[in-house]
Amino acid sequence: MILEGNSATTRLEGKVVLVTGAGRGLGSGIAKAFAGAGGRVCATDVDEAEMEASFMGMETSGSRLLKLPLDVTDPEAFDYVVRRVLDEWGRLDVLVHAAVIMPLISFEETSHAGWWREVIINLGGLFNGTKAVWEVMKDQGGGHIMSVASLSSFHGFANEVAYCVGKHGQEGFTKSLSIEAAPHNIAINAIGPGRRIKPSGVTVAEAESVPEDVKSTWADPTELGQAFVWLAGQPPNRFTGLCFNAGMIVDAIGTEGWDFDFAPGKVTSDPEGMKSRWGWYASQTGLGY
Repeated sequence: MILEGNSATTRLEGKVVLVTGAGRGLGSGIAKAFAGAGGRVCATDVDEAEMEASFMGMETSGSRLLKLPLDVTDPEAFDYVVRRVLDEWGRLDVLVHAAVIMPLISFEETSHAGWWREVIINLGGLFNGTKAVWEVMKDQGGGHIMSVASLSSFHGFANEVAYCVGKHGQEGFTKSLSIEAAPHNIAINAIGPGRRIKPSGVTVAEAESVPEDVKSTWADPTELGQAFVWLAGQPPNRFTGLCFNAGMIVDAIGTEGWDFDFAPGKVTSDPEGMKSRWGWYASQTGLGY
């Protein structure tokens, strides 16, 4: 569902967005939400077949969509994708790193190769993507870099050691890089779904056979993607170094419209934590919110 109100379909007119992990789940929903808001979207995934299935028919819907294969663990591949985007549209305003793997496996069963593969996709992909877009965003005067948070960004869970490490690492990346990015007007933030979504390991094909009573408990990823659209529509120097709750943002948009009266309690389940992060950011940069 695309939320209406305040010209929702043209909020990002002229903006260029690159989304990783767009072949399924939340990554696909985020890319579709940006396209629905008027953005020019480069959707990427290591699985080209899944991406084709996920975006079938969108080219004829008026969306400006570029689909490219991308292994986020490969810095040169990331650089190539960014060059293609620049060749196509001349700029790049938003990077959303949604690529992730999440094998539910105990520490004892985790191999060295499995550990590093998970960490380099979940966390290394964010680093590779940021390095690939950094100079582009600096040269054009700013931009937004976003990652996908979860409860695993703050808590530990059994059989998710590598996954939790990656998500915790994204939080540290967001907090620290936002300080270095401030002079360049580049916002670094994370957004968690805030609602139950389809498990990352379930493919598009597998999801079709999941019972309807189970699928009905999954939030619509394109609806949650509206939170990323909202954040990308803010000036980069307004919010940075923070972690948001997509479900709460979507509720605020639905109740008050896209330009809702901002308050921490409307965008995060930890408003005091957000205020604390504001204070730390200000103490390190001399800039306030």
